[in-house]
Amino acid sequence: MTEFTKEQEEKINRLQLLEQSRQTINLQKQNFQMKLMETESALKEIEKSDENYRIVGTIMVKKDKESLRKELEEEKEKLNLRIKNLEKQEETIRNRMKQIQEEILKK
Repeated sequence: MTEFTKEQEEKINRLQLLEQSRQTINLQKQNFQMKLMETESALKEIEKSDENYRIVGTIMVKKDKESLRKELEEEKEKLNLRIKNLEKQEETIRNRMKQIQEEILKK
């Protein structure tokens, strides 16, 4: 059985922490992607309807089509930005993990 040096053990621990971070980021990304799908679906639905409502807290408020469309488009834009940011973070973590794995395997 192979014995690990203290340095290798630290790298393995860092690798595990990075994997946990990657999983957390992935869950956040999935959550935002689900919200994005809901927003896109709402945008399609307001085109079909003459009366539109927005849920505010525990009540529904009637909104005109154009202001609701604008709100949803802004929300869609924000969600896309958040998803792109999370994808960049995820890619950075993946690259760092790959680097650490290579360092561990070299020894």
